[in-house]
Amino acid sequence: MIGAGGGAEEASRARVWCAWSKFRELSPLLTARGVSLKVKGRLYSECVQSIMTYGSETWAMKLENMQRLERTEKMMIRWMCGVTLKDRNSSVELRKELGIVGVSDIVRQGRLRWFGHVERKDAGDWVSACRDMVVTGKRARGRGRRTWKECVADDMKKLRLKREDAHDRAAWRGSILENRPTRASAKKGRKSDDDEDDDDDDDNLTHVRCDVFMICLTETLDI
Repeated sequence: MIGAGGGAEEASRARVWCAWSKFRELSPLLTARGVSLKVKGRLYSECVQSIMTYGSETWAMKLENMQRLERTEKMMIRWMCGVTLKDRNSSVELRKELGIVGVSDIVRQGRLRWFGHVERKDAGDWVSACRDMVVTGKRARGRGRRTWKECVADDMKKLRLKREDAHDRAAWRGSILENRPTRASAKKGRKSDDDEDDDDDDDNLTHVRCDVFMICLTETLDI
């Protein structure tokens, strides 16, 4: 979902609403005292966080959009860990206990992964050409809206990446994931670059993995 003005406010609000809906659906597991924090973190990452960040790789996010996602995640994390603001536990410590990556990092990784995918396309590809499309017409006074390219530029600056680095797919993925192992690297054998690019489409099947994980967890806990 993209707003009428090209922003991500409507999209971020919609994804937060969907994430809360899924969190409440899974609350018997996510907030249960008998479930380990690592299991809760895995379930949260697969079933809730993936919903909250779905499609975020193409968002032109402003600061308030990201803060909306971060506030939502902090509330969910405290609920899963059984703590309140009065306990004064930092979100960083709680995320480590759950074994999850912060939502801001997930959004940045997805955005850079999509940028690298588009950057490696042929020069004549229409998806790649859309990035340089110029919209004609008069612009209103004041600073222009934050664009997706500006978000990517900030992400690359933070990680000290250059545009030409994206042409080396393996190095690019390792850099944006901060050298954490990927699903592809964990599989036996190696695939060609074209086959590995298709692995990104597996993210659309997150809800299937979520359902399977829920069934296994429910049977294990005998709920």
